[in-house]
Formats: sequence, structure tokens, C-alpha cells
Amino acid sequence: MLVLVVPHAQGTAPPSPLTLISRDGRRPVPTTLVNGQEFIALDDLASLFQLAVRDDALAGGVTVSYKGRTIVASADQPMASVNGRVVTLPAAMTRVGRRLFVPVDFIARAVAPIYDTPIDLRRASRLLIVGNIRVARVTTRIDAVGPPTRATIEVTPALLVSQAADAGRVLVRVEADVIDPAPPPAPAGLIDQIQTGTQTTTVAIALNARAGTPRVSTTTTTESTRVTIEVPLAAPSQDTSTAPPPPALPALPAPTGPAPPALPALSGPKLQTMVIDPGHGGDDNGVRGPKGTLEKQVALEVARKLKTLIETRLGVRVVMTRDEDRSVSPDERDAIANNSKADLFLSLHANGAPSADVKGTEVYYLRLDRAGEEARRSTAATELVLPVISGGTRPIDVIPWDLAQAAHVDASSRFASMLEEELEKRGPMGPRPLQQAPMRVLSGANMPAALVEIGYLTSADQERSIQSADVQGGLVQGIYDAIVRFRAFLESPPSQ
Repeated sequence: MLVLVVPHAQGTAPPSPLTLISRDGRRPVPTTLVNGQEFIALDDLASLFQLAVRDDALAGGVTVSYKGRTIVASADQPMASVNGRVVTLPAAMTRVGRRLFVPVDFIARAVAPIYDTPIDLRRASRLLIVGNIRVARVTTRIDAVGPPTRATIEVTPALLVSQAADAGRVLVRVEADVIDPAPPPAPAGLIDQIQTGTQTTTVAIALNARAGTPRVSTTTTTESTRVTIEVPLAAPSQDTSTAPPPPALPALPAPTGPAPPALPALSGPKLQTMVIDPGHGGDDNGVRGPKGTLEKQVALEVARKLKTLIETRLGVRVVMTRDEDRSVSPDERDAIANNSKADLFLSLHANGAPSADVKGTEVYYLRLDRAGEEARRSTAATELVLPVISGGTRPIDVIPWDLAQAAHVDASSRFASMLEEELEKRGPMGPRPLQQAPMRVLSGANMPAALVEIGYLTSADQERSIQSADVQGGLVQGIYDAIVRFRAFLESPPSQ
């Protein structure tokens, strides 16, 4: 009988446990330190990953197998053969008590290549991630003590984030399954505390009593999402409780004549409700890519992400013309927007072209025909006088359905230009990035409206990229930034 002989050693527990994260939840994984090297018991590893382990006398070690794929680990050399390919290990197998142990790096270097689910060992973070889990690396730093105090939160890979801020704190939530935070910096300036943890996907920043309302901005690249926080000093307040009262002013003479007219409001219309229109749906698939990607599904995915971002960051009510795979006619889409009394309408589509070389994002707003131009010059409305129950009459504006957009073309042009400018920062634009076209889905919208073709599915490269979370996140962030700019335009005081 052959007996596998490996060195004996004495192990100690590491300072912090290794945590396994999967779709089933979180659990600690016991490991041990031997001569400064971290090891895991082979029988624990077999239980975690459903591995079969047996002695291999010919190889002088053990054979570990999984679904016909094998690892042969040497008993006296820091190496293993993974499906015939030799990989090095930081240490050879060892025995602690009656159990065999392999270096923790055995998981990433030997088990991961034969496994049918992704395995990511992050030793610095003490995480073992199994499966398609969205784990965001989050690094927080203080760039300037100030005041103003400036801090940056870097999220890798690029993911959607939402934030809430007031004079006492800033909360940044990452759209991930779990975050992998780097150790936060020491408090400084107007920041009293930074809390990050793997139990939640939120970074909490506590501000001290001298802090004013922070300004938070977000930028997204193909690699990461960056949240910049600038904390100013609070505006000084004057304590007038002990100050002497100001001298009384002489009474003004009583006004004579008619009262002056009321001053007009200083602010323009508000952005309170927005309609997002995912194109196509139901039996109408829209464009189909070479690999079968459907326009209707891509448009719905992007629309859902955009809705979440707008509602969480701006507090704007968002109505979807469809939130499932169903058919919706162009008139029904406009009716949803008009009946919701929306302040902004955005339709999302994906493009197609005869040539597979054409790619990029394009933005459209409505081009009017002659009747539409005449309607725009005459405000596109006629007045109808209706009787009311209490007696008398009430005038209402009647707008022809197919000319509803005519009164908003100038604002729609401004919104479309902002979309084109912001999207150009985040990805390739099409041959004609900003266009006017007689699009029916826009003609009946009685509010500023635009349409975004997020890419060409007929391009194999763009069909592949447009399905990735990174690319969709960049598109959503660009559209969101344009909406923020357009809201400022809507709500700015009118020029005198």
C-alpha cells in the first residue's frame, strides 16, 4: 500500500477570514497560516466546489477532478498540472494534523481554469467571488482638505450610481450585487467620517456642522464611474437676538391710483414628469442584429436603467410607455405622454443600415412639413369656448393631434442638441449625429421631445458592445446629463 507523504506543519488562523460570495449568499471560508503562507484544507475545497480528490501515487501527489477535467498537484513541489498545463504555486501541499492543505492561490490558479462558473479570488479584500456577481471595486479619497473639501469615489468597473445629499451627509449607492471597498481615508476638512462596507452597496459620508450643502457630480468612462463631491462651508448666519433693532423708517405715503400689475414669475416651466418610450415591442421586434439581438429588448433594457437613474437622482416622475414586451402604437405612445401631462418625452431605439460598417449613436427631433411650420408660427392652437355647469363659458385650446409637437420644436431642438453633445463624450456617434426627421412618434407629443438611436445593431461590433453593462451605463449617464442640462434650461429665469 502506498501512502502519500507530505510535510507536516502547524497552522494558525489568519487575522481576517476569507468570505465566499455567490448567488446563494455569503459564508466564511476557513483558512490557516503556515510559515506566513495562507492555506485552505483540500477537503473544504472539495466540498465548496464539488470536486473529487484521490491520491495519485504515480504523480506523487493528488488528483483533483471536476466534470472530466483534472488537476494533478505535487506533494513536494509548488506546482500543479491543470488539464496538462503546468502552473506554479506559492508553496507545495502541506499537512496540518490529519488534513491536507493547499495554498489559497490554488483556487485561482488551478480550480478556476477547470470550473464552469467564474471564480475570482481577491486576497487583499478577503473575498472569494463565485458566479456572475457584479462586484464593484470602490476607492474613496479626499483630494483637497479645503474648504471646500473635495472627495472622489471611484467605482470599477463602470456601473450606475445614485446619490442623495444634504447639509449633513452624502450617500452614494452603487448598482452592484456587492462592493469591494478599499480602506477609506482618514476624515479631513469638512468630512467627519467615511463608511464603506461589503454588507451594503452604499458609501456614506458624514459632514461636520460647518459644512454647507454639497455639490455632487458623476462622470463615466469605459473603465470606471467617478463621483466627485465638493463640500463648501455653510453660509454664515447672523445672530440678531441681541442686536439693537434697526431705526424705524418713515412711513411711505399711501399709494394713489390703480394697483401696479403683478410681476411675472421668475422661473420657467418645471420638469416634474418625463415619459421614456422604449421603441417597438410585442410582434414588432425592430432591427435584428447578426447574432439575433433585438432592438425592442435593447431599448427596454436601457429605458429601465434610465428610469431608475432619473427617479433616484432627480426625483422626477418617470412614466414608461411600456415596461414589458408588448405592442404599443405610435398614437398610444403619444397619448400616454399627453395624458400624463409630461414635461419631456424621449423615445429610445436601435438603428440598422445596409452596410455593416455603419455604427454610432444618433439623435433626432421632429422636422415639420408645411402645415406644421404654419402651425408653429400660429402656436398650433385654436380656441374653443365650452359652457360650464355653474353657468358661463370656459375657453380651451384645441391642438390638432398630428401638429401637437409644432409648438415645441425649438425646445426639442435644444434638448436634442444637448443629447448629442453629452452622448458624444461617451462613445462613437453615427455619420449624422444630430438630425431632423418627420417621425410619427414625435409628432403627437405635446411637450419637448427627441429620439435617440443608441447604436447600429447591424454592426457586429456594436451589436456585441451595446449589450454590455459598461456601454449601456455610459449611454444612460450621457442621456441623464443631457436631461439635467435641459431641466436647468427649462427652469432658468426668462431673459429680460
